[in-house]
Amino acid sequence: MTFLSATLSRVKPSPTIAVSTKAAEMKAAGHDVIGLGAGEPDFPTPPNIAEAGIEAIRAGKTRYTAPDGIAELKEAICAKFERDNGLAYVPAQVSVGNGGKQILYNALMATLNPGDEVIIPAPYWVSYPDMVLLAGGEPVIVPAGIESAFKLSPAALEAAITPKTKWFIFNSPSNPTGAGYTWDELRALTEVLLRHPHVWVMTDDMYEHLVYDDFRFCTPAQVEPALHDRTLTCNGVSKAYAMTGWRIGYAAGPRDLIGAMRKIQSQSTSNPCSISQWAAVEALNGTQDFIATNNATFKRRRDLVVTALNEIDGIECPVPDGAFYVYPSIAGLIGRTSRAGTLIDSDETFATALLEETGVAVVFGAAFGLSPCFRISYATSDAALEEACARLRRFCAALT
Repeated sequence: MTFLSATLSRVKPSPTIAVSTKAAEMKAAGHDVIGLGAGEPDFPTPPNIAEAGIEAIRAGKTRYTAPDGIAELKEAICAKFERDNGLAYVPAQVSVGNGGKQILYNALMATLNPGDEVIIPAPYWVSYPDMVLLAGGEPVIVPAGIESAFKLSPAALEAAITPKTKWFIFNSPSNPTGAGYTWDELRALTEVLLRHPHVWVMTDDMYEHLVYDDFRFCTPAQVEPALHDRTLTCNGVSKAYAMTGWRIGYAAGPRDLIGAMRKIQSQSTSNPCSISQWAAVEALNGTQDFIATNNATFKRRRDLVVTALNEIDGIECPVPDGAFYVYPSIAGLIGRTSRAGTLIDSDETFATALLEETGVAVVFGAAFGLSPCFRISYATSDAALEEACARLRRFCAALT
């Protein structure tokens, strides 16, 4: 339609939402569908956090708040950064948004000019490039394949930086791979960034607390304090606290940047839900004991899925350090044909055939910028994962 903005031609709808929508439509039509596309925990929000939201309603805390968050939540966020990451911020350096996505988008809208470049390692969360495009910038995609454990090398980062580079987006543990950077690996990247003072760092630390085995989370401004004043450290309560629908994300960074983000939010959505903000205060200040319990369940599911996938001829699945995703390669299946006659010539045709022929919904790798792979979210029951892996095994065994 000619009256729509030309900017829309630069972006596409979220592929992960598209997969979940198609799976829901098939299920509504009576098909037996196992959805492994959604990126959200299947645990309920912990009772103390839910009760804090209920109490906020009862106490009449249902009015407008400051555009980018109540003082109590900003103070809790400052305490979290000091406690967990050794990072010192004051409330004026904190922004609270309607989910982590808005925080990232506000920052890009507040800083990008036409021609500005944003370095994004691939595989990437599906929204990063499109948010950059919507904000008028140019995404610069730098592949980090399975041969490097899906982690960006310092040399690749150095080669991608130009005089037009404004941001480097860094996500660890990663959506979609679950790959996490060790302190030494991140130190090597920060040494590159120190040589290019015009490049700012935007972290997506949403999966900070969802880590397994001996992996220890770290974030760029923590590893290299000299980057503190040009880093926006972003996080939220969605994943670790099972609060995806509460829509609370937050970030801390330089005052001028936070002020610019506040201006954007004040003229777009204004404040995040007041009730959700009070629940988030309890999430950050209250007990954290349930995180370890939930992580033990996630680790068991991870191991179940990784073991099952690596037993399938033609699939290679690395063991992720965190999050609740696996990102297996199907390079060994390209060129084969499914039982129903579909030529598997890409990870998208693989995912489509898998859904249509077996009822297992996954997200194809091209959506994340690196093929031929697919993403499974193992944030669902053991029984569902076992059945999905069995269907996947039969589907692959029937390929000719």
